[in-house]
Amino acid sequence: MVIVLRASRNNKTAADYYAAGRSFSGPQNGTAIAGDYLSAASFLGIAGAIAIYGYDGFLYSIGFLVAWLVALLLVAELLRNTGKFTMADVLSFRLRQRPVRMAAALATLAVCFFYLLAQMAGAGGLVALLLGITAPAGQYVVVAVVGVLMIVYVLVGGMKGTTWVQIVKAVLLIAGAAAMTVWVLATYGFNVSSLMQAAIDTAAAQGVEDPEGLIEPMNQYGATALTKLNFLSLALALVLGTAGLPHVLMRFYTVPDAKQARRSVVWAIWLIGLFYLFTLVLGYGAGALVGPEAIRAAPGGVNSAAPLLAYELGGTLLLGFIAAVAFATILAVVAGLAITAAASFAHDVYASVVKDGKPDPGAEVRIARRTVVVIGAVAILGGMFAVGQNVAFLVALAFAVAASANLPTLVYSLFWRRFTTRGALWSIYGGLGSCLLLIAFSPVVSGKVDPVTGASLSLVKDTGVDFALFPLENPGIVSIPLAFLLGWVGTMTSRPEPDHEAKADEMEVRALTGAGAEGAVDH
Repeated sequence: MVIVLRASRNNKTAADYYAAGRSFSGPQNGTAIAGDYLSAASFLGIAGAIAIYGYDGFLYSIGFLVAWLVALLLVAELLRNTGKFTMADVLSFRLRQRPVRMAAALATLAVCFFYLLAQMAGAGGLVALLLGITAPAGQYVVVAVVGVLMIVYVLVGGMKGTTWVQIVKAVLLIAGAAAMTVWVLATYGFNVSSLMQAAIDTAAAQGVEDPEGLIEPMNQYGATALTKLNFLSLALALVLGTAGLPHVLMRFYTVPDAKQARRSVVWAIWLIGLFYLFTLVLGYGAGALVGPEAIRAAPGGVNSAAPLLAYELGGTLLLGFIAAVAFATILAVVAGLAITAAASFAHDVYASVVKDGKPDPGAEVRIARRTVVVIGAVAILGGMFAVGQNVAFLVALAFAVAASANLPTLVYSLFWRRFTTRGALWSIYGGLGSCLLLIAFSPVVSGKVDPVTGASLSLVKDTGVDFALFPLENPGIVSIPLAFLLGWVGTMTSRPEPDHEAKADEMEVRALTGAGAEGAVDH
């Protein structure tokens, strides 16, 4: 809160509130991006997935990291040069402003909602473990507290406060994970083979059916053709999702130019890659020292692997530190998501659609602040439903929505001169609609039951309710190609805008050189 209050002193204009006055260097912004990206899913969810599923859990780390190459090569620099505050600035640059901005704002809000679900679920599980709260009502209170704190963060600090919190939190998280990694490796004589063998032995001792499966690929995803398809769909969503995540894309606007945008992605890749190597050791360390069955039985479930490992290594003190870092992680990421959603609504819907690009001075930021309160309330309610879910898995759904609704339209806008307004609308609404529909009728929402305990693993906790008509847990393999196809069909069946050649030339020059980037939405 001290950081946020100090940073908020200069929040006077929309550029200060949304883009931190474009005052951050590449390394600073890269660290903040790493902070934004290394969410509760990365720390709590992936460590838990590796502890329980072994090799297959690590596939989340690989997918999340490889995704950055797509962001670096296709999006980062061009986006910074072409836009101003939000992703919709790029999409509507040479298309009809109002319908495209509305569609982009809806897609942004949907992605932010799914991502918020994951963070709130992580918060509930973490504090449940720390304070020994097993009753759902107690976890609901925790989710509400996180939501209220996040609202205060964003109302006071804006993007500048949020970015500084991300930087501090990223340093703490990477340092904490590094210390635990060295500690775990030292316990096993810095021998990774010994660590993996210990994880297998502990799993066997706790009665796990196939302990050797912890070090074998496709243990979780290779049993049937359906589970293999599930894996392909998940991998596609993870690799293509990052380049469409609105809260990560918005970070490229906090740097002064495209060169710094490029540098920030390179810094982020190194920091994130290093951290994901740590998760491999932390996951197997939790499997060896705590055991998969003990993790499943803990109040926070799968998400409690890293905190339980901290307790095994350093007792209450280390558990307290790691839990504090994880809590700061959740708060910071939630704040980043909230400001992105608020900026999208205030800038794209209110200022550009309702006020036709001529909002009253100061009104845009005022609307953004009100939006934050509404988003906070929705996140709190959604988070209560998501308590107990694996947060890495929930984030994968957010990636699927981002890759389906945002990425095809972004790629077409930046690289296809003939792209039309109809193509953009069909791509966004088709990708978003198909993705949400398939998630609603997938085992994520209903019908998935734990074969061992018989408990529901879906968002609907009643095991008797089952309307899972779509068999895959992640819809990416259907919705992403469909969005690309709809964008192409919509474009080929419509005429380009009257001045599309001139606008395409202008966008190409700006995307490649950055000339006139500040005034990107003033034309």
